[in-house]
Amino acid sequence: MSDWHGLPHRLSQKLSGLTAKKEGTVAIRDLFNAELKAVNLGNAGFYDDLTGIKVPAVNLDWKPVARGDAELISALDKLTGRPEIDAANQEALKRINSSQPVLVAVGIARDIIPGMKDNMLLHAGPPITWDRMSGPLRGAIAGALIFEKKADDYASAEKLVSSGAIEFSPCHEHQAVGPMAGVVSPSMPVFIIENKTYKNFAYVTMNEGLGKVLRFGAYGEEVIKRLNWMKDVLAPGIKKAIEISSESGLSHGIELKPIMAQALHMGDEVHNRNKAATSLLIRTLLPYLVKAGLPEKDFYEIVTFINSNDHFFLNLSMAASKAILESADGIENCSLAVIMARNGTEFGIKVSGLKGQWFTGPAGNIEGLLFPGYTEADRNPDIGDSAITETLGLGGFSMASALAIVQFVGGVPEDAVNFSRKMYSITVGESTSFSIPILDFRGSPTGIDIRKVIETGILPQINTGIAHREAGVGQVGAGLVNPPWECFRSALLAFAEKY
Repeated sequence: MSDWHGLPHRLSQKLSGLTAKKEGTVAIRDLFNAELKAVNLGNAGFYDDLTGIKVPAVNLDWKPVARGDAELISALDKLTGRPEIDAANQEALKRINSSQPVLVAVGIARDIIPGMKDNMLLHAGPPITWDRMSGPLRGAIAGALIFEKKADDYASAEKLVSSGAIEFSPCHEHQAVGPMAGVVSPSMPVFIIENKTYKNFAYVTMNEGLGKVLRFGAYGEEVIKRLNWMKDVLAPGIKKAIEISSESGLSHGIELKPIMAQALHMGDEVHNRNKAATSLLIRTLLPYLVKAGLPEKDFYEIVTFINSNDHFFLNLSMAASKAILESADGIENCSLAVIMARNGTEFGIKVSGLKGQWFTGPAGNIEGLLFPGYTEADRNPDIGDSAITETLGLGGFSMASALAIVQFVGGVPEDAVNFSRKMYSITVGESTSFSIPILDFRGSPTGIDIRKVIETGILPQINTGIAHREAGVGQVGAGLVNPPWECFRSALLAFAEKY
């Protein structure tokens, strides 16, 4: 932990030394007779004013520890220099780096996901009730109920939900993840990912693509038709291919970590850019799909669908990240975040050493590029479980690997590099599996330490899609966002109270 606390005092001492005489007195009149040279601390506006009138100045980019919050500073003091916390964090980092997520099967949600019920829908982010849900989450719920043949349209879905007949629960509380709205219904097919090192599992639906899709809150006829095709054709085909891959000598399914690691070297960050990862997945699956003996029409549709959907690997990336981070959850004294998730209304985090507790704040607005015809007023606040990739050190943390992503989320390539460099300030280490070529193959920043977030004031960087705020519309853009400060503030205070 860096010693920021005494910086103003040390700087004051140095400046005093510049103006003091040998006998220890300060010649005040000399300040007005000599050429003015300034050191600006903090607010860059003063520095700009000085340089604007040709005054030599140096700007020191400094902010008070914990944003000057006395309660947080006191909590940090209690948590600094604690070898048991540092040791727990290193244990978590070791588990993260040694985890091996493998795609082992495809199943149906009600049969596979722990705690899933016939009257239950899972959703992204922390717990939330219908009356507080955003438009895209409501739209996705309506679409899921139509898919399950429990409703005919949005109005009947809303009536069913209002009756109390449907139970809602976060994906993360069932070892699952869901992109954007994240809705998982009982009949949906899901990928099953096993962390072979620690024998834990994670579950996720299959990616529908971009635009008018369920996960962005769309529920029209084309959405339901696609979901049924995925259930009846896509899922059985991939399931058979995975089974054949195991019979062909792999014996344990398709390893995801090597695909993710290689994709980072090919221009992905496996959150909002998955071109390389999806291509590598097709290359891996194709021989087994050929061998599966599928009807020619089904084979063609499956390969065409995956090939035309650059985001197909996203869901696997999320589930792999979940399986990895789940192994680091529940470690006593560990101050690492193991979940970051959003439901379109609130942003929530969970911390390893505070197992089971959500810490929430308002979901922020995403700054980025909107599709033609949409304005900032159309944006829904941040939504989705896909920030699990950033929690692992991918996505926004590894944007330096995916310079072309700025064409999708906004900014310039230099921004992508700077975001990755900045994230090392709030993490406890680096990945031994995922490396960033442009940073001399340095391991991606891994293990978000809530102490470092509070100490530095630097919030995790997330890149993400933008959903329309109204149900039924779908995706309207993509951009960048940060978690709310409140999540980390409440988490640190709770951590300090417990430890």
